[in-house]
Amino acid sequence: MSASFQVPTRFHQVEEVIKRSRFITWVAHVTDGKQARELQQLARQQHPEASHHCLAFNAGPPGDTREIGASDDGEPAGSAGRPMLNVVLGAEVGQLAVVVIRYYGGTKLGVGGLVRAYSGGVKLALESLPTRPFVTMVQGRIRVDYADQPTLEHWLGHFDGKIISQEFEQQVTYSLALPEERRQRFALQLAQSSQGRLQVEWD
Repeated sequence: MSASFQVPTRFHQVEEVIKRSRFITWVAHVTDGKQARELQQLARQQHPEASHHCLAFNAGPPGDTREIGASDDGEPAGSAGRPMLNVVLGAEVGQLAVVVIRYYGGTKLGVGGLVRAYSGGVKLALESLPTRPFVTMVQGRIRVDYADQPTLEHWLGHFDGKIISQEFEQQVTYSLALPEERRQRFALQLAQSSQGRLQVEWD
């Protein structure tokens, strides 16, 4: 997977009114379709009175079609989800899900109007979406004595790593994640500072 693309930094929302219908667009960072559908479900929970909660997502790099999806959520076929997805796939941002929440205002927009409204909402959100560079992470496991915990956690923080989980028994077993480009320097520093005791088993 290429590391040269942007992903959403955080949840983002924009809103507009078109012919008395209120359109609220959500954008969030996702890494799989399950997270995208959870965002759609959250929209249904937070906006139960809305008439539609339409979804489009690309959980991979920009333009990648291996993990994409779209839902019209009751709007006429092809009038919401697919136009939204077309905008998502044309964006320079990857790993994102978009939900457009519509409160019907009493005026029918027609299929063409719906296409413009839903795709326009996504374009509007992407214009102001805060992003950050995608970073490829690698995962590993390491078992350490309790006395070595501070050393491991110090260097893990120094190289922007994260603790995924810990298991406490006679020793402490860490599952951790680290930016791929920093793995070698982290492993070398860890070995040097522990006289070779601390070695990560990378997945």
